[in-house]
Amino acid sequence: MNETASVPVSAIRRGSRPTDGEGSVQVQLDPAVKIGTAKVFAVYGKGGIGKSTTSSNLSVAFSKMGKRVLQIGCDPKHDSTFTLTKKLMPTVIDALEAVNFHAEELRIEDFVYRGYNGVMCVEAGGPPAGTGCGGYVVGQTVKLLKEHHLLEDTDVVIFDVLGDVVCGGFAAPLQHADRALIVTANDFDSIFAMNRIVQAIGAKAKNYNVRLGGVIANRSDATDQIDKFNAVVGLKTMAHFPNLDEIRRSRLNKSTLFELEPTPAVKAVQDEYMRLAATLWLGTDPLPAVPMKDRDIFDLLGFD
Repeated sequence: MNETASVPVSAIRRGSRPTDGEGSVQVQLDPAVKIGTAKVFAVYGKGGIGKSTTSSNLSVAFSKMGKRVLQIGCDPKHDSTFTLTKKLMPTVIDALEAVNFHAEELRIEDFVYRGYNGVMCVEAGGPPAGTGCGGYVVGQTVKLLKEHHLLEDTDVVIFDVLGDVVCGGFAAPLQHADRALIVTANDFDSIFAMNRIVQAIGAKAKNYNVRLGGVIANRSDATDQIDKFNAVVGLKTMAHFPNLDEIRRSRLNKSTLFELEPTPAVKAVQDEYMRLAATLWLGTDPLPAVPMKDRDIFDLLGFD
């Protein structure tokens, strides 16, 4: 096995196998590898729910508030930031492979790219399918950013994370985040995934500072099923984006919503992103949500 694919010793706490949340045994980050004073948000949700669209437009909203923003895509298909940069950018793993994993040879411009309105963009990438761990990739990305002092000049960091949380690797951004945001639609599958994410955040919160920030309703004209779930588990919806065709077309056009013609519908969505960014910047109280049992979600949702 190539030694570069293994988790570096510096990322693991010495001693016996560390526990990381109730019932799990995961890699824990070196306490020295921490993001500085920036506000850090991790965006989760069911695969295909619109996390990258949400993350990119939220990044732009923060940048329009005058904040220095860094968006980190944590998906092997590395398409989190392409509406900001207008193309698929090389990943941190690509950059490391190019220098035979001698990280000291990398320059900032080898893995950090400037996107729309000055948003800094990084695609962590991921290991080949069936090999390695996404947590290693995220850890290496944050380590590189710190070594190049990029995080010292950043106000907001947004992690856009693959799918729902089913392994410790892709839960790794929760070790850095202040608040986790969950993107969901008004349907059973999205809400079921949201419940899994609530469980994961609860486990991480036992050892890290991350707490639930709230729910972002996306691609949904109604929110009745989301509202039902929120009321039971203790969540709240922070923003609501309708099933608007302009949102779908913005991604096909490789652009953010803030670059579209401001029709009344588009302007309303832009304003909602600006309102969400302002709310998050001012700070939100953590939500002590309690996840449901799988069967209970099935019985709760749907029409009577």
